[in-house]
Amino acid sequence: MSTATSGLASRKVWSGRKIVLIVVGLGVLIAMGLDTKVVRQGEGPAGPKQFSQAAYGKKEFPKVRTKISERAAPATQLAAALAQDKSAAVKKYGVPNDIGPIMSVKFSGVVGKGDEGVFNIKVPGLPQDLTIRLQTGPAIIGTTLRDGAGGIRFGDFENQIQYQNAAAGINNAMKKQVLSGLDRDHLTGKTVHVVGAFQLINPHNWLVTPVKLKVGS
Repeated sequence: MSTATSGLASRKVWSGRKIVLIVVGLGVLIAMGLDTKVVRQGEGPAGPKQFSQAAYGKKEFPKVRTKISERAAPATQLAAALAQDKSAAVKKYGVPNDIGPIMSVKFSGVVGKGDEGVFNIKVPGLPQDLTIRLQTGPAIIGTTLRDGAGGIRFGDFENQIQYQNAAAGINNAMKKQVLSGLDRDHLTGKTVHVVGAFQLINPHNWLVTPVKLKVGS
């Protein structure tokens, strides 16, 4: 093969390669264009909907209150049922939980001494070794209301933070609807009528979070 012929062949091969590279490059650019979303100035990418614990609590607390109220047993009846057959009592009046079942209860009693919004309640007819304490705020601790309703599951939320915020939202909604205006400074000695729930960890000490609270004389 002559030098001229060899050069011509080389140019043809190079031209063919250039065409292939151009075609591939165009294909990549087209694919990038199809996969690109145009964002106007001032707009951001669409993210997950923000979770509002206030809105969640306002929506869910009435349901929680209804479920706990429907399940609640008089304190004397519940204490006797737990002493006789705990499993049967939990099935009838409670919701299973990993740490301890959440029990629904109702009672009337005289308010005793309080400490940081938690008051001892003297309920007639209960065993002497059973103490009932009532949370009245301002701080409401725990997830008793969220877990005591039944049906609110971790899988309903995106992460653990949302799950915790759901409990806080329900507690805050309860405070607004049940405890707003409560005169804690003058509560001792008065009779209260309560519907609420507690986590059964210590059978001799019930820390009740209310869903209904009425103060008598």
